[in-house]
Amino acid sequence: MYTEALNLDPTDKNTKSLWFLFCGNKLMVSLKEDKASIPVTEDISELQLELVRNQYIGKLGGIHCFCAEVNSEEDVPPQLKLLDLRQLMGLVDEEIFWMAGKAFQIMDWDRTFQFCGKCGSPTETIKNEHAKVCTSCKFINYPRISPAIIVAVVKDKQLLLARGKRFTAAIYSVLAGFAEPGETLEECVAREVMEEVGIKIKNISYFGSQPWPFPNSLMIAFTAEYESGEIKIDENELLDAGWFTAQNIPPRPSKISIASKLIDWFIENH
Repeated sequence: MYTEALNLDPTDKNTKSLWFLFCGNKLMVSLKEDKASIPVTEDISELQLELVRNQYIGKLGGIHCFCAEVNSEEDVPPQLKLLDLRQLMGLVDEEIFWMAGKAFQIMDWDRTFQFCGKCGSPTETIKNEHAKVCTSCKFINYPRISPAIIVAVVKDKQLLLARGKRFTAAIYSVLAGFAEPGETLEECVAREVMEEVGIKIKNISYFGSQPWPFPNSLMIAFTAEYESGEIKIDENELLDAGWFTAQNIPPRPSKISIASKLIDWFIENH
């Protein structure tokens, strides 16, 4: 996704703009058959919404983008429907989906940090920056981003896949986990694989990265090779894990995810 440089107070904002409008964690969209669209308007007052707060989040394809929220579902116009971000996958272009993810994270941060976590005083948004400053102690808070690793582990032309307990569908994916304070990303990769399936890995290599707004992750992807050990799953995290060839990959995550791109990489190369 490419967005133009951010200016939180654009001088030409009275033009046609995309509005990512939330009610809680759900986004307002227009639905037509198997496609969803984000409201576009020159004047948000046309939708007759009572906005709790709003933030400017940049440009997409030359069009200004804003995020905002309302208090209750009663405030949602009848022509718009509410979808969560996972339901939005496949219903909009990827560029729109990633901007919706950014909008969700900024909106959630704006809602969550109305008060200073250090002294409890009200905060106010800093001009031309996604940051909030405490009106009393001047502590500055930025939107939360949680780094997480995700890794494709290969052994003899087989890929390590696991089914997590939190998966609502019967899908298998590569292993992932959040980085902890004081460790490098490579250390995090090795630790997560050992903790979740009990094996050692080697030759850890960077693959790519992807924002993942569930709720505020930055996924950093790696590939690695099996070194030693037998699979022993962490039953608190996983239901199953195993080695799969390119010919017998089980149901897997959405194509939009970097997890699926890692699986595609394995299939193409093995």
